[in-house]
Amino acid sequence: MARQPSTSSITGIIFCVTTTTGWADHALACLREAGYRSGGARRTVVEHLDGQDCCLSAQETHDQIVGRGTKVGIASVYRVLDLLAAQGLLTRVDLGDGVARYESARPGGRHHHHLVCGDCGKVEAFEDDSLERELSCVADRLGYAMDAHDVVLRGACDDCRTVDRKSTSSTTRG
Repeated sequence: MARQPSTSSITGIIFCVTTTTGWADHALACLREAGYRSGGARRTVVEHLDGQDCCLSAQETHDQIVGRGTKVGIASVYRVLDLLAAQGLLTRVDLGDGVARYESARPGGRHHHHLVCGDCGKVEAFEDDSLERELSCVADRLGYAMDAHDVVLRGACDDCRTVDRKSTSSTTRG
């Protein structure tokens, strides 16, 4: 049985500490503690985000939820994403293409970085402990207390490189 979250309020900010198992449980408990109800659209979006490995835009979130047969309005998705981000339960990810994407801010601060294909737009997550250590060393060496960081690697994914290699080899043969 999961224990109820405990909260403390300091200058209007609610900190939620919970021992529930999933991010969805954690997020819904924090929203409840902050005085928000758990409406159908909110619960649907939160539970959908809990199953994601990487960032999604509001449109992608909406399309995936509707695609599995659940009705939810795009405006509701935007409202839920805005609320979750304002509560610190989602991280807004900027990949430089003008589309806001969001991913769950997991308790404990564990995070990942992103690979972005410039050809097809595919976004993939990656983790690298040695990169994390190196970023901390750079911040220390330069006298910075690092609060957060984002790493986005851009290039061509394996699928697009394979298609490009095939089209290049067919034009050199013909």
